[in-house]
Amino acid sequence: MNIEITTRHGHLGPDQQEYLRTKAEKLLKYFGRLMSIEVEAEPRKHDWLVEVFVSAEHKHDFVARDEAATPEAAMDGCVHKVEQQLRRYKEKVQDHHGATPQGGTSPRHPDLPEPPVPTT
Repeated sequence: MNIEITTRHGHLGPDQQEYLRTKAEKLLKYFGRLMSIEVEAEPRKHDWLVEVFVSAEHKHDFVARDEAATPEAAMDGCVHKVEQQLRRYKEKVQDHHGATPQGGTSPRHPDLPEPPVPTT
């Protein structure tokens, strides 16, 4: 997996870059099939804007932006937002065999009552 950290119109120290890289690597814990992570940091007048672009297999992309007083705090906010997106996506694509379909009961669960059959 490729992690790229860039700064627009400013400079990040080595400690700050390492912090951003470590936080970006933690996203693998939530979804292991990530292809690349791009982190862009931009100093503003009174704060920092951090944007995180995550590319997963099968052309799924996730984006998060956050502003905070420091790039580290902004990165924490971005990681939280991407974590939520990855969790929702993973839940969506997971295999749900045996789950009860919406609006009915599953034939795999005989202990559940069958819906009444209308008689005419």
